[in-house]
Amino acid sequence: MASTISAGARLDRLPISGFHRRILWLIGAGMFFDSFDIYLAGGILGALVKDGWSDLRLNAAFLSATFIGMVIGSFSAGILGDRFGRRFTYQANLMIFGLASLAAVFAPDMWTLIVLRFFMGVGLGAEIVIGYATIGEFIPPAQRGRWAAYLSIITNTALFAATLVGYLVIPTFGWRAMFAIAGIGALAVWYARKSMPESPRWLESVGRTEEADRVLTGIEASYGRTLPAPQPVAGAGPVRDPGLGVLFGRPVIRRTLVATVINVMINVSIYGFVAWVPTFLVKQGLSVGSSLGYTTFMSLGGPVGACLGAVIAERLGRRNGLTVASVVAALLGIAYTLAPSMALATVVGFGLFTCIYLMVALGIAAYIPELFPTEYRLRGTGVASTAGRIAGIFIPQGVVWLYAEGGVVPVLAMLVGALLLQAVCVGLFGIETRNRSLEELAPGEPGPGRGLAAAPAER
Repeated sequence: MASTISAGARLDRLPISGFHRRILWLIGAGMFFDSFDIYLAGGILGALVKDGWSDLRLNAAFLSATFIGMVIGSFSAGILGDRFGRRFTYQANLMIFGLASLAAVFAPDMWTLIVLRFFMGVGLGAEIVIGYATIGEFIPPAQRGRWAAYLSIITNTALFAATLVGYLVIPTFGWRAMFAIAGIGALAVWYARKSMPESPRWLESVGRTEEADRVLTGIEASYGRTLPAPQPVAGAGPVRDPGLGVLFGRPVIRRTLVATVINVMINVSIYGFVAWVPTFLVKQGLSVGSSLGYTTFMSLGGPVGACLGAVIAERLGRRNGLTVASVVAALLGIAYTLAPSMALATVVGFGLFTCIYLMVALGIAAYIPELFPTEYRLRGTGVASTAGRIAGIFIPQGVVWLYAEGGVVPVLAMLVGALLLQAVCVGLFGIETRNRSLEELAPGEPGPGRGLAAAPAER
């Protein structure tokens, strides 16, 4: 073993520096274009309906194909990320969705576009799993939640960017230009991220301790000054691959279920409502330009919600913040259905978007990766994300049916129910992770070679 000090202890005592900011922007750039590629669907599908190139049925198939690809991407990212490393996996997924996006520029018909969207989905699902889990492995405990929210700010700014760019680009240049922007951006980030280091925590967990030590030494050398001494952890070393079964045994299953509920309910919120707003407005008689204009204002709630997450994560905490945000979002969902004018509905929609993306920052970005230890962090995150993506396959079909039955009101009723279920689940069964090291949060008895005391009782 190259060091008697664990990688986690060496990373956790480092002050925030230019190294951390570089990691944030390298991961964030990839996740920005990932989200841009996801969120461009709203504007594009509205335009396709208006042009007669598609209809609600084909739009639902497009969204479902996205989720089928995301299911495969999320699950495979969890397995590959824990087995072959974070760096290998996030580079592979960037390449996949970047090339598929460029191919979509030349799609001759809607069904070809749907098939290409499946391949985009594979890369898109993997990026989200890898990005949020990886940033937490580099950031010290006192700032980890805040920096996960910073990453969410970058990521969810893509909601506003995709809507605004769609508003400016689609009426003039057509929907194909949107895929070109996403594909070129993704491949540019793929090239920039070739220099990003592997996670020392992961390297140590698989027994590559000398390599972990080299990466850590390089990081420490970048400070050019004496650093605080890390706390030694006796016997730190690799653990055997626990497989997927560990996620469903005691004491991990409670965390797996909480993470799964958060993913499913947030997917219901985003892809059962947010992604459909431009189409709903077009169906109500607005022009594509007007619908994208209203949605652009609402979408400002994406970065605003993520910014609120950066404030709340280290003050109110992840569990309490998620619970409160879920209840407030449910109340706003009810208010949206009662709004007497388009202007008031837009303001309420902005508040609803804000709460939804606050939950993304607190739940998906910060909370879920903290629930699982390094040796199966991506597996746990990936399985929970996969459940959300599976739900996403059926959500568009459900939205079409609900909208046909009663317009937007039944769709909002589904959203409110999902939000209240999330509030109950997280509030009753979640644990608080604020200001605790990732190693301290490891559930139950330590595995062979982990060399860490069992985590304190769930709280």
